[in-house]
Amino acid sequence: MSHATYELKAEARERVGKGSSRELRRNGLIPAVIYGDKQAPIAIALSTNEVTKRIHAGGFMTTVATIDVNGEKISVLPKDYQLDPVRDFTMHVDFLRVSASSKVTVEVPVHFVNEEKSPGIKIGGVLNIVRHEVEMHCPANAIPEFLTVDLTGAKIGDSIHISHVSLPAGSTPVIADRDFTIATIVAPAGGVDESAAEA
Repeated sequence: MSHATYELKAEARERVGKGSSRELRRNGLIPAVIYGDKQAPIAIALSTNEVTKRIHAGGFMTTVATIDVNGEKISVLPKDYQLDPVRDFTMHVDFLRVSASSKVTVEVPVHFVNEEKSPGIKIGGVLNIVRHEVEMHCPANAIPEFLTVDLTGAKIGDSIHISHVSLPAGSTPVIADRDFTIATIVAPAGGVDESAAEA
């Protein structure tokens, strides 16, 4: 499962536009929008500190949150956020309204385990990661925190495809028409250490 859900308090924004956004940021707030689920978008303002903390904690884009807008609690999934290119603070966030039955498309990080059980890596082979993240269709209430790739038994020349990964229930890769590669084990630039290979 993904990171624990959390709640953010927000206030509805009457005025939108550059001037009001600048004023919000001066007051320690971030302009944001909640849209989707066949309802009208809602313009809101959130605490800059709270949102920045959530972004830096990791899993921001794959964790369903509750936003309390003047007492109305709305389940959302962050879809996008803009950072100031110079000062690295959050400028704006887009949230997608979700329900228990919603399916969402998210980038799920890939974690590799058991490198020490890979004969190819043991003799000096290099893990060449083709995809650090895989785009997945998932239930909004069961977004995987990451996909686990087990490298046990992987030799030099082996390719690890999406079919080698056990996917969480209800989650499917967006690329469905081919068994795409996630990583390969390649020989190092200087060749393989033969003595290690014999050992």
